[in-house]
Amino acid sequence: MSDAASPQPLGRLARPRLYEQLVEQLLGYIESARLQPGDLLPAERDLAERLGVSRATLAQALVALEVLGVIDVQHGTGAVLRHRASVASVIKGLREHRSRLPDIVEARSTLEVKLAALAAERRTDADLAAIDAALSAMQAEIDDGDRGAHGDELFHQAVTAAAHSPVMAQLMAFIGEMVLETRLESLAQPGRPEQSLASHRGIADAIRARDAAAAAAAMQRHIELVSDVALLK
Repeated sequence: MSDAASPQPLGRLARPRLYEQLVEQLLGYIESARLQPGDLLPAERDLAERLGVSRATLAQALVALEVLGVIDVQHGTGAVLRHRASVASVIKGLREHRSRLPDIVEARSTLEVKLAALAAERRTDADLAAIDAALSAMQAEIDDGDRGAHGDELFHQAVTAAAHSPVMAQLMAFIGEMVLETRLESLAQPGRPEQSLASHRGIADAIRARDAAAAAAAMQRHIELVSDVALLK
């Protein structure tokens, strides 16, 4: 009899996540429809019906493609193809992005919590005006049916500026692109723009009151809120 070792049992293959399946289907549609960069994808309602998923689920899959630069989601227009990408490269990019999320949250907690505390101690009237303008911009975007991503970005930039810490501002600029990724994904979730805006107002109130401890605590709660991205779990 042969003494050859018995073959090892095959491990169970991990089931693709729903958003990965959706991304694959969306890329398949782009290929079959022969869409070219600059072409508009069908409306979310039509796409959701074709794929048999809710619009909320589809919206998060579209944001995943937006983060990777495959499409550009424009308010009032829809999803526009930026470039055609292979399924393998996109899935690889999404998995790498998902694995980075804890590191991004850790960096934000380290930097932005301290920046909020410093802003409460060092802010000027001009800094407060910039923070209030950012809140108003985000409110206007949400009222218009948008996600509020630009106002969100302006708010965090205003808090960073109010801290008057050039080195920490440079560190925030370094992680800016990664923060933008999580911002888009977070704000795409139902009800999140309004929650994020309310959270911003709490941070602003603490900065206005010159309460460094409250500002730090409010920023930490905010980061925990916006880092809860269902799509990437």
